[in-house]
Amino acid sequence: MRTPRTALMALTALAALTACGMTAVTPAPSTTITLPGNAVFPEGVTYRAATDTFYVTSTTDGTIFQGKPGDAAATVAVPGSTGGTAVGLKVDTAGRLYVAGGASGKITVYDTTTSTPTLVRSYGTPAPASGTRFINDVALTAEGAYFTDSNQPVIFKVDRTAANGAGELTAWLDLTGTAITYTTGFNLNGIAATPDGKYLLTVQSNTGKLYRITVATKAVEEVALGGATLKNGDGILLDGQRLYVVRNADGVIVPVNLDSDFTIGTVGQGFTDPTFRYPTTVASTGNRLLVVNSQFDKQNGTPELPFTLSNVAKP
Repeated sequence: MRTPRTALMALTALAALTACGMTAVTPAPSTTITLPGNAVFPEGVTYRAATDTFYVTSTTDGTIFQGKPGDAAATVAVPGSTGGTAVGLKVDTAGRLYVAGGASGKITVYDTTTSTPTLVRSYGTPAPASGTRFINDVALTAEGAYFTDSNQPVIFKVDRTAANGAGELTAWLDLTGTAITYTTGFNLNGIAATPDGKYLLTVQSNTGKLYRITVATKAVEEVALGGATLKNGDGILLDGQRLYVVRNADGVIVPVNLDSDFTIGTVGQGFTDPTFRYPTTVASTGNRLLVVNSQFDKQNGTPELPFTLSNVAKP
């Protein structure tokens, strides 16, 4: 049988790699990690490389799960409670976990280096004069943990220079009058810090706009995306000059290639996976991505059990 031209080309390429002492590597297929519980509706994920451990939140009662990327199932790290909720979270190199409390308006910090994560400090953000709060996501720099509020035009900051990493809470930036205009619906959502802590990047879900905030001056600037938008943008992950944006209702993750000072971005082709179930955010474990399957579209219906975390190859 005649070998098809494409197959012949692949065989030739493989032979060339072998001759050079290289082996062609096929990424491992996508897998899922089970989250215990029938009403989890997870939202946030973060990963600590030093211990190869991820943490995932439940919006239903604030449970925090933990596990390793190769596990079949996660376990409970911090039990939830009636009326509790947890959304975005980040873990630092010292093992401190910073958690956004969604509609509760709370912010919590845990020490994960103990046998069971222990509470370091809990904060209550000020009640707004009107409307509701929704503390959604967090980004870490050496100086602070910065939290978005999707309903109120403010970014909160927890001082991280204190010995326990949990200093005072302040309403760090009032967004009124800046380039960010709050409108009906969910506004600022995912937030990430550049490695040097100089800038914060944040996506506005309802408008699809991306912004850069200079930490030292609090200056806010819209990132030029060449007419493209990131509507339904939820969690974000900064990986070098590439920003992964999870567009929840669209079921895709969109890469945005950013210039050196993070003011211009080129939006690439979004990708999905058969294991995705209304994805909300993403964490990197090297050459793999952990993606939260929230199933928020089934909160008033029947979710597909079990709830899962997807482990997919990084494109």
